[in-house]
Amino acid sequence: MKQYRVIFHLDEYNGVQITTLLKNIENLITDLGENNVQIEVVANAEGVNALLKRPNSHTDQIVKLADKGVYFTACAIAIHQIGLTKDKLLEPVDIVRSGIGELVKRQTQGWVYIRP
Repeated sequence: MKQYRVIFHLDEYNGVQITTLLKNIENLITDLGENNVQIEVVANAEGVNALLKRPNSHTDQIVKLADKGVYFTACAIAIHQIGLTKDKLLEPVDIVRSGIGELVKRQTQGWVYIRP
């Protein structure tokens, strides 16, 4: 079976966009199969706010998707510019040096780019 690799880009803090992003990921997993797709979400700019612990209506959905193997990353540059620290992010979120750099690396490796 073919292994698909998809990178989702989140650069805005917009409830509708975040809901759409998470639903798109759920639909993709349902369609292609959990074992047939690698998914990474890269949040940069204002998008990193979607991955914060503070009261966040998307926490359960993010954790559930992370448990299915979805890799959530946040841009270190954006985190620094906003004045955040790693402990403010949801547990499954990792930090990458640069959100844009991560997007370029993944696309160069053949990952499909989606920005909902």
